Amino acid sequence: MDLRDLFRRCIRIFYISRKPTGEEFNKVAKVTALGMVLIGLIGIIISFLFGMIGG
Repeated sequence: MDLRDLFRRCIRIFYISRKPTGEEFNKVAKVTALGMVLIGLIGIIISFLFGMIGG
């Protein structure tokens, strides 16, 4: 694959892609926020458990 082929592929993706609607954006934002909260809670629980064990 040369640089010209890569450039053509990138341009093709730009033509195919579209801006998300407000509803789609809100769904993605909510799912992302929920994932961040869940990962944070898991970290807090692990930290709490290690604190109780005495580690």
